[in-house]
Amino acid sequence: MTKRRATCVCGQLAIEVEGDPIRISVCHCLECQKRTGSAFGVQARFPETSVRIEGRSTEFARTADSGNRVTHSFCPECGTTVYYKLAAAPGSVGVPIGGFADPSFPPPRISIYEDRMHPWIAIAGEVEHLA
Repeated sequence: MTKRRATCVCGQLAIEVEGDPIRISVCHCLECQKRTGSAFGVQARFPETSVRIEGRSTEFARTADSGNRVTHSFCPECGTTVYYKLAAAPGSVGVPIGGFADPSFPPPRISIYEDRMHPWIAIAGEVEHLA
């Protein structure tokens, strides 16, 4: 079974996941753009039972564009978001895929909030596109 490890920039906070993600998505919502400092966020969701967390984290909860609650857990030293939990998806943990630092990570299968997508972005491959 595949094991992957994502860490913050300083390495103090890490998450180890086992198995394949249950969802890999690109999100173009304005909050993901702010959270990442990029034009979108890319994340993988895993069953909470296949996740192991190491290190200290600080949490920040907010209401997503969907109206659902999301709680981001980030490193109190370097500020990197390492994982998050969605109230609308209990029993799962989302991990920004950049934390894995693995260019061979599987591609996203869904692209959401495309009505907020920057016009110069193109999401290629077999991806479900949602406004």
